[in-house]
Amino acid sequence: MKTRIAVVGLGRMGVVHAFHAREAAAEDASIELAALVDADLDRATRLASDLGAERVFASVEELVAADAADVAVVATPTAMHRAHSETLIEAGLRILLEKPLTDSLESDRAFAAWLDQQAPQAVMVGFQRRFDAPLAEAKRLIDDGAIGRVFKIVSVLEDSGPLPDGYESSGLVVDMAVHNVDEVRWLTGQTPSRAASIGFNLSSHKLTTAVEDFDEALLLLWFDQDLAARIEVSRNHRPGYRIETQIFGEEGAIHVGRFRQNKLEVVLEAFGRERPIVRETYPMRAYEAGMPEFVDRYGTAYQAELSAFIDCCREEKPFPVTHRDGLAAMQIIDAAGRSKLTAAEIA
Repeated sequence: MKTRIAVVGLGRMGVVHAFHAREAAAEDASIELAALVDADLDRATRLASDLGAERVFASVEELVAADAADVAVVATPTAMHRAHSETLIEAGLRILLEKPLTDSLESDRAFAAWLDQQAPQAVMVGFQRRFDAPLAEAKRLIDDGAIGRVFKIVSVLEDSGPLPDGYESSGLVVDMAVHNVDEVRWLTGQTPSRAASIGFNLSSHKLTTAVEDFDEALLLLWFDQDLAARIEVSRNHRPGYRIETQIFGEEGAIHVGRFRQNKLEVVLEAFGRERPIVRETYPMRAYEAGMPEFVDRYGTAYQAELSAFIDCCREEKPFPVTHRDGLAAMQIIDAAGRSKLTAAEIA
């Protein structure tokens, strides 16, 4: 029996997921890219022709009425996540939902409560870093005690330019730093107790019609057990996409990074007090022209994420990342937003 996948929402992330669903279907005859859904039916039709999708629909209601899919990837604008997800879940579909869960803490809590009551195993949230090979190896080193007790993490995510014109963002921190926040929770196995943030508008906000609160931001996270994290996000890294994580322990440090001239290599390095522990280079895949710049770095992680989602659906297993993880990340981001740092004038 085939697993029929629908991709709902064909913006930049929807295209990435549809591309990987097409590849999954090509590799496994029991998987089918059954449908593409987008309010712009012409766009859906063009992409369906390119990817070999079976059918196109203009709404999730049409998809459900046609009984055209068994599972779905939801990558519509964040403000529509809950409405689209509930329609699909009520029709019996399990879904992979692009982060964030919704666009505010209040709506996250309401949606999470609905899921807990109605369909606690229905949603896998798209935090692809958990499926990234270099970061997974960093987590293994942490868990094995290779660098001793971790006391600081620095997580950096910087785009090389502005959002595309017309992109609908819930804000730089909600839309972007949510990845870093989940990464810190996942790597440490801990949730911070306090958070603060500060933001700037420096450059990229002038170059796009997309509206965000900031184009540069810093988050600080405090934990109860002598642990802190610093998160830096930006749209202004002109030399190229920059993505780095540094983990500091009492017996050493780990660095996972990709900002090098060879963008298709990610280097993981771990050092002890007196000697190197490991240095490994992970080759990344070169994707087709026109894909977003972050896909060369995280494409294989997105592919692994989709594979894990399909496997869980087929085997009726719980998802490794759930709506509760999405809610936890939003709680941290909301606290950071409520505690914006202010600058004192220099006398």
